[in-house]
Amino acid sequence: MEVQGKIKMIGETQTFGSNGFRKRELVVTTEEQYPQHIMVEFVQDKTDLLNNYQVGQPVKVNINLRGREWVNPQGETKYFNSIQGWRIEAAQAAGNNAPPVAPNEAFEPATNLNEEDHDDLPF
Repeated sequence: MEVQGKIKMIGETQTFGSNGFRKRELVVTTEEQYPQHIMVEFVQDKTDLLNNYQVGQPVKVNINLRGREWVNPQGETKYFNSIQGWRIEAAQAAGNNAPPVAPNEAFEPATNLNEEDHDDLPF
């Protein structure tokens, strides 16, 4: 799966525990009618992928959805989801990915029209 949009925030790399688990958060704002601010986690060696990106830059982020189960001390089962990034690349800004259209001058006007020809189209 992938998320496309502009970078809103790039967090600092955080290190947890004695084994040195690393995590870095990225927020991408989608460019649609109702923009969404999607937080994506990059973990371990993937945290370095964010080093060459800046706030405001349009990107495409490849993601995996992760889910886990946790039983709290009271015996209740809880479920958590996360969005984990594994690749990021620069993207074209929205609106720039339409194919180029030739100017009107590139098309010759039709001169062989015969208004008297009957066609059987219903409109």
